[in-house]
Amino acid sequence: MKASPDCIPCFLRQARDAAGLASPDRMVQERIVREALRWSEEMNLDQPPIVFGQRLHRFLREIAGLEDPYHTAKERFNRLAIRLLPDLRAVVTAAHDPLDVAARVAIAGNVIDMGVPTGVTEQDVQRSIREALAAPPFPMLNEFRQAVAGARSILYLADNAGEIVFDRLLIEQLSPARVTLAVRGSPVINDATMADAWAAGLHELVEVVGNGSDAPGTILDDCNPEFIRRFEAADLILAKGQGNFETLSEEPRNIFFLFKAKCPVVAAYAGQRLGSYVLARSPSQRAPGIGFGR
Repeated sequence: MKASPDCIPCFLRQARDAAGLASPDRMVQERIVREALRWSEEMNLDQPPIVFGQRLHRFLREIAGLEDPYHTAKERFNRLAIRLLPDLRAVVTAAHDPLDVAARVAIAGNVIDMGVPTGVTEQDVQRSIREALAAPPFPMLNEFRQAVAGARSILYLADNAGEIVFDRLLIEQLSPARVTLAVRGSPVINDATMADAWAAGLHELVEVVGNGSDAPGTILDDCNPEFIRRFEAADLILAKGQGNFETLSEEPRNIFFLFKAKCPVVAAYAGQRLGSYVLARSPSQRAPGIGFGR
């Protein structure tokens, strides 16, 4: 999807928040925000919003002199999710439809996103789980079930730290032997990297690969050849989070997107209500004239 003029104030808000994280020095914070203001004037709205986010967070890491400014927060949410995991696994196991419930829990974890305006708390995560479990049926659930059943190889694109622990419950329902999990190639915001996959124990369950990119989404031109090979070879791709939706929504592949619609621009493009829990199929795999909307 392309960026919107409405994305510009959101980018500037993200720059302001990132500046506070990068340094307590007001001069450093001002430099980051002013640089973002300058970039916004030349921003190409024909590109996905993620392109600006990648540029901003590269600059943030350079200014802060930190490889992973969100490291502490990522560890905190990994620990929280690991603590919740046994009870959530029991809920999935006891469910009449474990695949549906596991997908709901995985999508609920997408609330752990430090690129959105409000801070995320433990209470937010628990509320998201309750809401996702009580949400209306997914219109795409039967298509999703059939696609999963028919796939010989599944590429699962992770999104955020903490969230990746909840992804484990869905992966366990997919026959893990046919699943490859892809994470970011290096740190960006609180997106999951190889370290987070190991923290979640996913390396013991599936093969885990890095995509070679530091974009908070999947910009294919920025990914390494090994990831591209797996992307092109997969029968089915499961893409978690808004960043993966923004960058892959127009790709002619068999993709299901799983995310919480936290952004009005993304929600509108997906034909979903803001705040809803989304399981959507790529339009390239739908009947002619049918997009993401219900």
